[in-house]
Amino acid sequence: MSPYERINTYRASGRPPFGRSRWGRRFSRALPWVFVLGVAAGTMLPIRNWVHWPQHSFDRRSQDADVVWKRAGAPDVRHPVDVIRTIDGDTFEARVHLWPGVDLTTRVRLRGIDAPELKASCPQELQMAEAATVALRDLLGQGDVAIYNIGPDKYQGRVVADVVTRKTENVSAALLAAGHARAYNGGHRAGWCANAAR
Repeated sequence: MSPYERINTYRASGRPPFGRSRWGRRFSRALPWVFVLGVAAGTMLPIRNWVHWPQHSFDRRSQDADVVWKRAGAPDVRHPVDVIRTIDGDTFEARVHLWPGVDLTTRVRLRGIDAPELKASCPQELQMAEAATVALRDLLGQGDVAIYNIGPDKYQGRVVADVVTRKTENVSAALLAAGHARAYNGGHRAGWCANAAR
């Protein structure tokens, strides 16, 4: 008798080893597919989260903007803000201190003006847009920024408001006076490229 026959006790019991049983063979065949499905499911989770995250963020910003303008109170009530970033020459993102313990983040468009767009139609508009963005950033950098006369904007996720800083009583008027923006009260906006030579 060979020594291996004494070690392989399954022969003595009459049962095949696990890998050779009917269930063992099925499990052996299914194992690579279980692995592949597990890897596929694992890689899809981050993609699913990435796809839904911007929509969730946009919904939250829209809700915050709605709360800011609906609960702002009287038009002359000033709400201090922390400027997060300047978006362009007439819009910035801010954390609005609506009332004690309630801080909401929204985009604020300056009331009554239109500045050139950074998504410019011509090089002159881009140059003017960059100058307007720097001018707004400098004005907001004066500190003690507050917004008042808050209303809804035609785009979700932002409000329209008058803005004041420590040194500037009306930021929109300052940008108009410096030539970085033009008066705007709704309706169609003319392009900036036609006016670039003026």
